[in-house]
Amino acid sequence: MFFVEMVAGATADSRALQADALDFLADAANYAVSLAVVGAALSWRARAALLKSLFMLGFAAWVFGSAILAFVNGTAPDPTTMGAVGALALAANVGVALLLYRYRTGDANMRSVWICSRNDAIGNVAVMLAAVGVFGTGNAWPDLIVASVMAALALTGSAQVLRQALGELRLVAE
Repeated sequence: MFFVEMVAGATADSRALQADALDFLADAANYAVSLAVVGAALSWRARAALLKSLFMLGFAAWVFGSAILAFVNGTAPDPTTMGAVGALALAANVGVALLLYRYRTGDANMRSVWICSRNDAIGNVAVMLAAVGVFGTGNAWPDLIVASVMAALALTGSAQVLRQALGELRLVAE
């Protein structure tokens, strides 16, 4: 889905689709790190979660910067591509979120996986709403707003994972 959304986002000139594509890439890395430390001691799982929170923070910064550049350039994306690819991505993310639902209250490492999946599904719905908004208005504002909301979700998710991981590291140190 990363490749599908990145190509579609570039073709449609949609920052929201490109942000969602980067989120797919970050999630793949997040899942790989989570699987690598699943049986490790809590201290290692918490350190992995700290690293993932920093990646989520970086994603948020990139999306905010990209949205600002798109605002300056002022071009409107293609709403048809946005809506179709957003719906495909939603189907993929809902499937993953359903698989991970039971892990939503686990340690920081597993919680970060759940938060990413939940945020992805929310982001996909937002991309589809932005497509409707771009179609209705003919300008980029809905796309830029959704990209900014996705960045804000990454920022708040990063803060949640960071707090829990630091708490787990303090617990292990005691």
